[in-house]
Amino acid sequence: MPGRGPQTCHLTRRRPVSDVLMYTTAICPYCVAAKNFLKSRGAAWTEVRVDTDPARRTEMMARTQRSSVPQIFIGDRHVGGYDDLVALDRAGGLKPLLEANP
Repeated sequence: MPGRGPQTCHLTRRRPVSDVLMYTTAICPYCVAAKNFLKSRGAAWTEVRVDTDPARRTEMMARTQRSSVPQIFIGDRHVGGYDDLVALDRAGGLKPLLEANP
C-alpha cells in the first residue's frame, strides 16, 4: 500500500488461491488459528494488522460492526471470525467460496 510502512500495516501474501482479507493483531491466538486453518485449506490471504494502524481498525469496525479479531472477508463476503470460518467449512460453504474468489 503506498504511503504505509511495515510499522503501520503488515501485509502478508501466501500462494495465490483465493481473495481473502483478514484483519488481525500480533497477539491474537484466534488470528493464528485462522491463518493456520486457511493454510491447511491451501488458501491465500492478505493480512491487515489493526494493532499497528488505528485507521485500519476503524475501517474494520465500520465494515463489520465488530471490534474483535480476526475478521475475515472472502471476496466481498464477510465471513466473521475464526469460529465462523470453521463453521462455514463444516457446513460445506468454505471450499466453494474460496474457489469462486481466485
